[in-house]
Amino acid sequence: MPTHAADRAIEDVLRYEKALLKFISPNNVGLTGSHECGYYLPKSAWELYTPFPPVKGENKEHFADITWPDGRVTNSCIKWYGVGTRSEYRLTRFGRDFPWLTNDNIGDLLVLIPTGPASFTAHVLDLDDDIEQVQAALGIEISGSWAVYVAGQQDETISEDDCIDHRFRDFAAALDDFPGTSEFAQETVITLKECLRDFSAITPDRKVLQLVESEYRLFRLVERRLCTNDITRLFKSVDDFMQTAATIMNRRKARAGRSLENHVEYILKEAEIPFDVRPNVDGRPDIIIPGKAQYDDASYPTDRLFMVGIKTTCKDRWRQVLNEAQRIPVKHLLTIQKGISSAQLGEMKSAGVRLVVPDPLHSDYPPDNISDLSSVGVFINEVRQRLG
Repeated sequence: MPTHAADRAIEDVLRYEKALLKFISPNNVGLTGSHECGYYLPKSAWELYTPFPPVKGENKEHFADITWPDGRVTNSCIKWYGVGTRSEYRLTRFGRDFPWLTNDNIGDLLVLIPTGPASFTAHVLDLDDDIEQVQAALGIEISGSWAVYVAGQQDETISEDDCIDHRFRDFAAALDDFPGTSEFAQETVITLKECLRDFSAITPDRKVLQLVESEYRLFRLVERRLCTNDITRLFKSVDDFMQTAATIMNRRKARAGRSLENHVEYILKEAEIPFDVRPNVDGRPDIIIPGKAQYDDASYPTDRLFMVGIKTTCKDRWRQVLNEAQRIPVKHLLTIQKGISSAQLGEMKSAGVRLVVPDPLHSDYPPDNISDLSSVGVFINEVRQRLG
């Protein structure tokens, strides 16, 4: 269940109508040998947090008061580094004993809200439910490491390939009601296969990320078309408004929760890996390879069985897989979580959980722990080798 921390973050974002949302990375906390510890801020969103554009050959800085979740206020520095080989913005100077820039914060969500020309309110969310609640409330899915919310600004990202955009808009235009989550996934796969000539050659790791990101864009098109009347009508009461808002948020979370599962199933089918989805075995795991029949067959070799949990985020949900498929000692957990601390990764490894993370996201994890991660492609090859 989401906590009050998520409610407060949502309330502040909606009050001030703008926010930068970014996942805290190893680079931010100084684990990658970066020039300076501090939050990296994306160049393309500079107007949200600084008066200084990213000019090559210049260093610029200004100071801002930032109010943090525990009430402390820091007079922090937002600096543009454009001299030499550097080309980045950093938010630094937080004072002693600052609690939100440690190794344990890797993968947390920083919500930075401009409240004035030189003032911000900041929230740091570390629970999966809170992170999902904020994204659903704001209508944002952070497919990379950051996203921007601006009230009233429609997400009009147009595909570089007009074919994708045309198909997605045709799909949305033909709908009278929301399709099921599997229909969104199917339309995304069909569109990318038809419009991208090299789609079949994309690695499984990049393919699953592209499918998830593209489906989100399709969903936003459909949502804008079908929900416009609901959100612009005259509401009968506050309860009527709250019920409409809850319906929209629950639909967003339900689709987001199933999106990754649907596309992982597609990737496994494409790789000709046999599996059963949520079979009726102990704990009802997301996927059993090669299937329930083999799992239930006591004579079938355990080292040829795989259990795969699928979770978009797993900072605190990873323990859910421990009681699933008890016969299989090593649990694989496929996620697109944007980074986890070394301590959490150590706990997972000790508990027999092997993280499967698309390799473009490996740089979001502590460098010393990357060897503990598997990629989607490596996992598929491992399954093929063991199944023979």
